[in-house]
Amino acid sequence: MAFDGIVAKSIVLELQKNIVTGKINKIFEPSKNEIILGIYSNGKNFALNICIDSSNCRINLTTKSKPNPLNAPNFCMLLRKHIIGYRIKSIDMFDLERIITIDLEGYNELNDLTSKKLIIELMGKHSNIILINEKNYIIDSLRHIDFSSNSYREILPLRQYEFPKCTKKSFVDLDDFNEFKHILENSNSSLENSIQNNFNGISQSFIKHILKKLSINTGEVSKISEKDLNKLYEYIKQIINNLGTNKTNYIEILNEKSSKDYVIDLIDSIDQEENDLKLNYFIDDFYYVKEQNQNFINYRNSILKIILNIFKKYTSRLININKKLIECDSKDKYKIYGEIITANLYKIDNTNLDKITLENYYDNNSMITIPLDKTISIHNNAKRYFKKYNKLKTALDIVKVQKRETENELKYIESIIYSLENSKDINDVNHIYDEISENILFKNSLKNNNEKNSISTKNKHKIKTKNSKISNSNNNAYITTPIEYTVNGYTVFVGKNNKQNDYIRTKLSNSNDIWFHVKDIQGSHVVLKTNEKEIDNYTLSKCAQIAAYYSKAKLSSNVPVDYCEIKYVKKPSGAKPGMVIYTNNKTLYVNPKI
Repeated sequence: MAFDGIVAKSIVLELQKNIVTGKINKIFEPSKNEIILGIYSNGKNFALNICIDSSNCRINLTTKSKPNPLNAPNFCMLLRKHIIGYRIKSIDMFDLERIITIDLEGYNELNDLTSKKLIIELMGKHSNIILINEKNYIIDSLRHIDFSSNSYREILPLRQYEFPKCTKKSFVDLDDFNEFKHILENSNSSLENSIQNNFNGISQSFIKHILKKLSINTGEVSKISEKDLNKLYEYIKQIINNLGTNKTNYIEILNEKSSKDYVIDLIDSIDQEENDLKLNYFIDDFYYVKEQNQNFINYRNSILKIILNIFKKYTSRLININKKLIECDSKDKYKIYGEIITANLYKIDNTNLDKITLENYYDNNSMITIPLDKTISIHNNAKRYFKKYNKLKTALDIVKVQKRETENELKYIESIIYSLENSKDINDVNHIYDEISENILFKNSLKNNNEKNSISTKNKHKIKTKNSKISNSNNNAYITTPIEYTVNGYTVFVGKNNKQNDYIRTKLSNSNDIWFHVKDIQGSHVVLKTNEKEIDNYTLSKCAQIAAYYSKAKLSSNVPVDYCEIKYVKKPSGAKPGMVIYTNNKTLYVNPKI
């Protein structure tokens, strides 16, 4: 839902009914773009959220608790000093411009009655929160702006506050339809763009919805009939005139991407539930979900980027190891070179040779050409080949171990990538972050990126704060909530990450329960609780389908799924989370399905 001038006006009208005359008793600054005012009004406590984030700027009452920094930021401390205890005289908004003024009145340190204003400018990336005194001078602002940033005005302490320039017309101030028509006639663009470009406070989603509802062509203004223009003018005017009444409300629409969106529109007021703050709390929920989704995506992608870099590093390492193995495979050739040269030393008179052709008694005395270093003797050439053979022989054993270890590391990294790609919310990502932060593979990369502020720890802090009681009583609380299904009367657990995979196998299962996992493919561990009963083929097949669904083979068919009793699943000493070996297994071929 675009927070345009129409939505902002509706919000302000609701605030006027509920928090005017209220007293400010708390002030918080949860983030660099947010201020929350605690207000006591008419026997109730309210929290007014003011957000100036460029993509989510808004003002509304909120019921969502947010963690606050241990030390209050400077602007928060200044607001506490100047307006704690002040009463709200009025909340006003100029036309449909998203500039809201909160007039405040209270007593200063000398017990003199003074007035101050909190001005909220909701203008995308230019949004700001500004505190000014009764002489219209800026006391301070959340963002400081000077002429060096190509601004036509300065927002700095002790500067006189200047109202932002408005280049668009006010729909509220239009005299009649003729003025509306005259403004649009000078535009060569489409009707929806002409309205958005010429009138303030009207978003693209709003005007598109109205044009669609009124069945008006969205082509060039010159091709729109006067009748349709008049119908559009009257309808928008009617919406604006009824803002704040039970004749308007938010309604659900489908946007261009066919996803849900909302706009303000006229509604049938009959049987409408009376709620003075319906839009405030709807906006609160709407943007809370939106911010949670944005935080989740940013948080997940920042961690995924680090892990993919490590994956690339280990992939390159494996390529180099394989090259070394190919080289080691040729070690016997150097041994043969050395032995043939040694066996024929008595025949060789000329030592200044770069190659020599001799009989190869390993290959039916066929002729073989051996490269030589003519700067050293023939005898030393033989010694050099024996040395190279012994070196490669020793290296082969080391490189084989390195290859096995690197392949195991890559499998583990792939399991982390799989878990991240299938995470659903910040909680899931936090669990993965906790796991990798304990692993030496990722520790240094996470530390370096945290120092550069590449990964925001705000989301982790938020989750930890919310679940602090659980976390204090159980440090592993986050692994106690795997996915759970009921199949044919039996309980089935599915791990969402490596820690959960270990947990459901070791803590939630008995030796006779059955463990499932897709064969040679990344996926979740699945455990079927047998309750000491014999399991029929139908139940086994259904559990195998679940295991296939929670794997990288989710979109495939005829997926092989191994299963065996838990007692045959072992975790090697020193193995990473989620890594196991198993025996006595059988295989089912199923199509992924929940």
